[in-house]
Amino acid sequence: MKTAKIYQYQLPMDSGVILREQRLQQRDGLVIELSDGIHTARGEVAPLPEFSQETLEQAREDLISLTQSWLNNEELDLDSNCPSVAFGFSMALLEIEKQLPQEGNYQAAPLCSGDPDDLVVKLNEMSGKKIAKIKVGLYEPIRDGMVVNMFLELISDLSLRLDANRGWTAKKAEQFANYVHPQFRSRIEFLEEPCTTPEESLAFSKATDIAIAWDETVRDDGFTVETQEGVTAIVIKPTLVGSVEKCISLIEQAHQLGMQAVISSSIESSLALTQLARLAAWKTPETIPGLDTIDLFKMQLDTSWPNCDLPVAQLADLEVIWEN
Repeated sequence: MKTAKIYQYQLPMDSGVILREQRLQQRDGLVIELSDGIHTARGEVAPLPEFSQETLEQAREDLISLTQSWLNNEELDLDSNCPSVAFGFSMALLEIEKQLPQEGNYQAAPLCSGDPDDLVVKLNEMSGKKIAKIKVGLYEPIRDGMVVNMFLELISDLSLRLDANRGWTAKKAEQFANYVHPQFRSRIEFLEEPCTTPEESLAFSKATDIAIAWDETVRDDGFTVETQEGVTAIVIKPTLVGSVEKCISLIEQAHQLGMQAVISSSIESSLALTQLARLAAWKTPETIPGLDTIDLFKMQLDTSWPNCDLPVAQLADLEVIWEN
């Protein structure tokens, strides 16, 4: 006999977490728990403020409706639902059907805070290729260029992933590139969405020989994975993209064209973050995922991230907002 519960959680965040214009003091989300009478499985539904199309309230109503359809054995079209709902529910279905491998890729590309010494410590703990990530576009582009140049000059075996979140005009992107020495540009693994429009980003890559990756563009209406000069990767944030099946399709399309596909966090709790690590190990085994976000939290949820000593909130202590 099928049964289901929906929990709601609130987890405290580090005080320094800022999303665009909003300080994120706590992370709010839902957990869907499905049981088929034999197995029980969970998925997380957590729209990201400032980034998700849907609010938590909209996701809650959508999730209840979808769960009722599952209980009634109706045919499901997950990607007709909100992206966060499609992701969380599809992950629970994968778990209940024992299709998601247990092994995870927990080797996240560390986020740089600006201190080279801190980064060196993290990199020395990494095995294999040394990759780190820097958020750019928050300050003046000349400053960003100088910081990137400094890291690449000081750490000779470092490759960087950069993310501008469409933050630059074409002129500002050019100013950034002018401060990155040409001999270092090949060690920028990719720069996510440097300019306001994809057209400007493509022109930037052609002019500078700095590889770019699509992130926001992946979620634009009508997006298709295609070969474009300078584009070497797509970044997939499942909470913002949709069902696991949709994400896997994007991964496979990218791989067929010789591009990287990077599974990336939308600041999910440790419950979904560990599932993303398992998805990354399964479908992108040669690529380090972008999952270095557990330190943004003050508490974990249900499932512990490896080598993380933050306290863990148990589902039994959460509010059940719906069950059937």
